[in-house]
Amino acid sequence: MSRTVVRVYTDYKSPYAFVAVQPTYDLAEEYGLELEWRPYTLRIAEYLGSVENRSAHSWRRVKYSYMDARRFANKQGLTLKGPKRIFDGYYANAGMLFAQQAGIFRPYNDTVFEKFWKHELDIDVPAEVAAVIAALGGDAAAFEAYAEGPGRAEMDAVIAEAEAMGVFGVPMFVLDGELFWGGDRLDLLRERLDERRGAA
Repeated sequence: MSRTVVRVYTDYKSPYAFVAVQPTYDLAEEYGLELEWRPYTLRIAEYLGSVENRSAHSWRRVKYSYMDARRFANKQGLTLKGPKRIFDGYYANAGMLFAQQAGIFRPYNDTVFEKFWKHELDIDVPAEVAAVIAALGGDAAAFEAYAEGPGRAEMDAVIAEAEAMGVFGVPMFVLDGELFWGGDRLDLLRERLDERRGAA
């Protein structure tokens, strides 16, 4: 019997994606799900404006978001320090695709999230991401060649596919084409999974 597949779109620089990681693992364990993790690189300046041009409203929203995410982090014993600048995150997200191919996705995912939010990793510096991969037994040089080569086209394809499905933010969960945005929608996703169980 095949397992139910849930696709998870995430981005290492999203505080809400960070605090949703363990609940997502827990849900997968509870329901025997197969998770398909995909990177979705947020373009923060597009919807919040650049740091120099943000409105007072945008700044209030940003401050609230980090405070709110920190509440969820504290419940899990996680450290969540607000970033000191706007990150792009391409190299870390390309690292996710590379780590999946190398069979080290779970430790890579956990390590990058943890180190970034502790200010111990610059996700925009390829050498730092490569060092994480090397520490987990991966090939750092192969990662850097991938990130500067085919990784860019693969990332573009992943994002294009996501946006064709309606993805616009993270964490985003996809079950049978239905989208659930945010870790606070995991209960709704659980309801859908229960409905599938009942119909089986």
